[in-house]
Amino acid sequence: MLVVFFATLVRSSFGFGEALIAVPLLALFMPVNVAAPLVVLLSISIAAMVVAQDWREIHLSSAAGLLAATVFGVPLGLLLLTHAPQGWVKGFLGVFLLLFASYSLLAKDGLTLEEHHHRSALLLAGFLAGIFGGAYGMNGPPLVIYGALRRWSPRQFRATLHAYFLPASLLGMVGFWSAGLWTRAVTREYLYSLPAMLPAILLGRMINQRIPGTTFLKYVYGGLLLIGLTLLMQTVTH
Repeated sequence: MLVVFFATLVRSSFGFGEALIAVPLLALFMPVNVAAPLVVLLSISIAAMVVAQDWREIHLSSAAGLLAATVFGVPLGLLLLTHAPQGWVKGFLGVFLLLFASYSLLAKDGLTLEEHHHRSALLLAGFLAGIFGGAYGMNGPPLVIYGALRRWSPRQFRATLHAYFLPASLLGMVGFWSAGLWTRAVTREYLYSLPAMLPAILLGRMINQRIPGTTFLKYVYGGLLLIGLTLLMQTVTH
């Protein structure tokens, strides 16, 4: 319950990052084939509550465009999973995230996305999210980078990412169900998690609404740094 509370708090506050926390920690207490679908079920619940709370803050055209482009990226991600050297791909992604986040934190003004370029950048971000989602279940980094470059407000950032993750997580759960991985154990652990998840969602919303925009972006870049370091550590240890 502590793992679920902390992971949900991070996801509700910033819009991403709970899988990076929850899956490896929950796997210490339960099989991975229970932890992974459990985290997706939690993701669906968090996203549904955030969308219901803050639907007015959603940048709907961006969420729809990102999701549509993701559909075309998933098959290439599955191809990467089965044919590409995993270490090289993860290592490349980790280095890119480290460089991007480090530059964004150290630069005086940081990178921004010109208005006339945002359509092509949106489609590229959604496509890359589909590739990395299909290969590693890691849709988040391209979406986070796109939202940061668009300079969305903390509320819009959080709401739009959750509007994307809600249908994406539903599709992921259909995949777990079709593979026979949505078991009674997953449902039981999900019900046990609810008392920890619900207050964390509400507290995360309060935190999100109180973080200034520039400070919020620093937290976002810090999260990308952590993801990049994690990917590099996985590459080295494997």
